[in-house]
Amino acid sequence: MINEIRITMSNYYLDIETTGLDPLKDKIITIQYQKLHRNTAEPVGKLMIVKEWESSEEEILKQFLMNTGVLDSYPFTFIPTGYNLTFEHNFIREKCRKYNLPIVDILSHPFIDLRACGVIMNKGEFKGSGLDKITGKPRDGSIIPVWYEKKEYDKITDYIESEAREFIKFTVWLYRELPECLARFRKEM
Repeated sequence: MINEIRITMSNYYLDIETTGLDPLKDKIITIQYQKLHRNTAEPVGKLMIVKEWESSEEEILKQFLMNTGVLDSYPFTFIPTGYNLTFEHNFIREKCRKYNLPIVDILSHPFIDLRACGVIMNKGEFKGSGLDKITGKPRDGSIIPVWYEKKEYDKITDYIESEAREFIKFTVWLYRELPECLARFRKEM
């Protein structure tokens, strides 16, 4: 059941790929998520990639809603962890509305958006703070619509897997290092 209550607190890496930047005219082509350990961000589940080209945009949204607990009434069942989650939020919300599915508002519940960390690590500059600029991620996602149009789905999948690995490495590093920064801050203050 979509609204089954789970009394657990679970962080999930969350990302999507789309055919463009406009949630009103472009479509979601993949939704990827992976359960992460709450205290270390290490993966505790496998990376799930639901692909529009294997079914439809509506079906991948339904799979996401049913398999993650994102609609549970307990707000800590699905804690999205990502990089610039506003993008995912806007697309998922709009597409749920389009297909008359329960509306998902990932930013009105607990979430962890690491984009702010990237900006701060880049001395407050947004330009140059993309995940591809601060990690080993080989490129940004602007090539995804081209690969999609050419039906080069393996390239999209490889990109997603690489991006997930780099995001998780970054997140694990932050979980390890930031508590030490807090300790130093408290000591200095």
